[in-house]
Amino acid sequence: MKRAWVVVVVVVVVVGHMMGVAEGLGVNWGNQAAQNLHPRNIVQMLKDNNITKVKLFDSDAWVVKHFAGTGIEVMLGIPNLHLASLADRYKHAQEWVKANLTRHLYEGGVDIKYVAVGNEPFLKAYNGSNLQTTYPALWNIQKAINEAGHGDKIKATIPQNADVYDSGTKGPSAGDFRPDIRATMKQIVQFLRDNNAPFVVNIYPFLSLSLNPDFPIEFAFFSGGAKPVQDGQITYDNVLDANLDTLVWSLRRANCGNVPIIVGEIGWPTDGDKYATVDLAKKFYDGFLKKISKSKGTPLYKEEIEYYLFGLTDENMKSIAPGDFERNWGIYRYDGQPKFPMDFAGISKMPVGAKNVKYLEKKWCVYASNGETPDQIAASMEYACTHGDCTALNYGGPCSKLDNSTKISYAYNMLFQMMYQDVETCDFGGLAKIVTRNASVGNCLFPIALDTDWAWRVGTDVTFSFVLACFVSLLLL
Repeated sequence: MKRAWVVVVVVVVVVGHMMGVAEGLGVNWGNQAAQNLHPRNIVQMLKDNNITKVKLFDSDAWVVKHFAGTGIEVMLGIPNLHLASLADRYKHAQEWVKANLTRHLYEGGVDIKYVAVGNEPFLKAYNGSNLQTTYPALWNIQKAINEAGHGDKIKATIPQNADVYDSGTKGPSAGDFRPDIRATMKQIVQFLRDNNAPFVVNIYPFLSLSLNPDFPIEFAFFSGGAKPVQDGQITYDNVLDANLDTLVWSLRRANCGNVPIIVGEIGWPTDGDKYATVDLAKKFYDGFLKKISKSKGTPLYKEEIEYYLFGLTDENMKSIAPGDFERNWGIYRYDGQPKFPMDFAGISKMPVGAKNVKYLEKKWCVYASNGETPDQIAASMEYACTHGDCTALNYGGPCSKLDNSTKISYAYNMLFQMMYQDVETCDFGGLAKIVTRNASVGNCLFPIALDTDWAWRVGTDVTFSFVLACFVSLLLL
């Protein structure tokens, strides 16, 4: 069953211990998973952790309505696949705003502040496919918001990957937008400046370390052990500050140095790479939280910055083309249970997890040896791992040291659970059986699927309303 996905960014207001107030701390909740927590669970987690803001990368009406009357501020999102339609006809933007924004703006409704138009649309990997549509879509959405009478409160923006700007090897002061998109980026940032909207950027110190064998490891953290980088009169001891000041210089060169900055994604995965471990994730978050609690910004940008951690829960259906770590960014496991303590407000403690989570039956699909050939085993494993998630079995993963029979069981069970314990998926040509004894081994968790009988609703309201709106608009042309 195909499921829509939503990414939620939550902003925590944290009172710093002897360090003032660190506002604007966030975390992304991505739902590219076989099963996802119910929005009621998410609202409970946000409230239990004193979370006051949430950012969606979609605008599913059924999901959004759960934030009505909660006091949680919401940023709606528009996926990249809608950019072309929104750029093509202003009527499409009007209908999107009506179907996905104004319907929630009533007494006691949803507190909406931003609309994120697309997500990292100018990634180099997209080969310029969104270059002609992103700015017109942004322009149309903001115009439609203004026309609806909400432009003074609700602003449109575009979350960008940090690869939209660069400084080569010359340091932040040489920062500028990429030559291939520079003209469009200048249009966008000038639009943001004129509409009092923020520039949202996603920055990953982990990727700087993981993808560059010569990158100094301590420069990705905030523990003070990194060799400093000198840029004129400014000394940098971490990649985050250097990256953000590269953006500051890029904005200045576009005559938009006063545009506020929000970091839309930043975090550290816990598995899927030699640097993706729980210990390094904790080290990163502890240093990061201590740094931002001081509310000092960067050497060049002294204003308070909102940061959004990535991410809230693991996502077992994300593409692993960049690496297995893509499915392991969560501070929480798939079921909302925390992985490690975090140092909020000078006190290290486990974040509050999801409560009253509903699971399917306590049963697991495991390997049942039946005189099969190695080719049959290999074929069944390939099928299970292609349609399920076997990243935990890869080298260095939490299940990589299992014996061969147990590895087969893990692969079978992951597909079985991801398919909602459909008994037909626990067959594999007679090589599998269902058991009621927990098959987990040590630190290798054999998960049980979440009971998400509500999941058919996700993605339905917004997709149907948006497509219907576009169809009606075409008929009226």
